[in-house]
Amino acid sequence: MKRKDWQPGYTKLEKEGKLTQRVKQARAIFERCELCPRKCGVNRLKGEKGFCQAPARAVIYSAHPHFGEEEPITGQNGSGTIFISHCNLRCIFCQNWPIAHEGRGREVSDEEFAGMMLDLQRIGCHNINIVTPTHVMPNILGAIQIACRKGLNIPLFYNTSGYERVEILKILDGIVDIYKPDMKYSEGSLSEKYSSGARDYPEVARKAILEMHRQVGVLKSDENGFAVRGLLIRHLVMPNRIAGTEQFVKWVSENLPKNTYVNIMAQYRVEYKAYEYPELARGITVEEFLEAMDWAKKYGLINLDSKSLAIKKIYDRRRSG
Repeated sequence: MKRKDWQPGYTKLEKEGKLTQRVKQARAIFERCELCPRKCGVNRLKGEKGFCQAPARAVIYSAHPHFGEEEPITGQNGSGTIFISHCNLRCIFCQNWPIAHEGRGREVSDEEFAGMMLDLQRIGCHNINIVTPTHVMPNILGAIQIACRKGLNIPLFYNTSGYERVEILKILDGIVDIYKPDMKYSEGSLSEKYSSGARDYPEVARKAILEMHRQVGVLKSDENGFAVRGLLIRHLVMPNRIAGTEQFVKWVSENLPKNTYVNIMAQYRVEYKAYEYPELARGITVEEFLEAMDWAKKYGLINLDSKSLAIKKIYDRRRSG
């Protein structure tokens, strides 16, 4: 896709006069917050807090170019990453627990949020990457509209745990350019145990991923290889097959195109409260990662992340050598 032929979805909606209604629709949800599947029902506009403990204004930990994303997202100049504090999932093995669990960061207005987006575009970032966006979706939309009116013109990237309501995602249809959900588990008993009682996570995340794909399709890049639209899925391999990797890749192969961009990650490390669970209190082995990659091949996935493939080559040499 030629970059000159592409424009962000939010720009089109703003030109059509439709973005304002989406912003209002999203903002109204704060009066009885059901942004995520926990459906706490609190009035965040009056200072009430639900499971995520987030206020009605976005709490932001940091905003900077990030070079640790997938290659089509990182590009040459980095992904314009804004880390949102608090979380609606709160996994016991969270690698960003000071942000997600403790809520470190500062509250910002939508105007300040928009300013961060514009600053990231100004220094050359390829996209606006909102990490853990679910509970501040109305703030994101408010900020996007402000930034759009001031010249924001790069993809909006929704970087989520996957614990999303389809009804809420539909508000984002035509606004978000790139979705990257996690798929953390395949069994509800494990998501219940390790992610604060979220037994419905596998079912909810699958439905959310299908909706994301309906909206944006498979990943598309411009002539420079930088992503402009589409779906990526992240899956973290965990010790003792806790993540249900075989079930995950099988589900992708049966429900999405085989060229769906999938990143099977080897970066699990023991963090936060994972030390308290013997089955999680170690890193993954070479064999566990290679097994995961072999499953992806077995089920015909053909668009795996380049870093995962590079790690597999290294591990293959180590195994054979």
